[in-house]
Amino acid sequence: MDSTTAVLAVIAVILAVVLAAAVGLLVRLVRARRGLRRAGLPTGPPWVFWGAVLYFVLPADLLPDPVYLDDVGALLLALRTLRTPLTARDHRTAPAGRPADPA
Repeated sequence: MDSTTAVLAVIAVILAVVLAAAVGLLVRLVRARRGLRRAGLPTGPPWVFWGAVLYFVLPADLLPDPVYLDDVGALLLALRTLRTPLTARDHRTAPAGRPADPA
């Protein structure tokens, strides 16, 4: 096996790992939103969730599709936004003198 084939194989493996991470984050985002809605908790603005899903699915990206790092970033931001209403609510309802649990 020559060096070009080895480099291409390593790049293909790295891209497959990043794609698997992006798909895993998409599944986590959908499950988190579904769980929050079932519990009757706020999920943040709906446009953030649907924007992240559309950005992941649509072929128009900031970076070409073999590089899923921008998709991973969009999904992570959406997951963080889903958690924001919960952490803000936890800080408002914490007893005086005791900080809210960050977890």
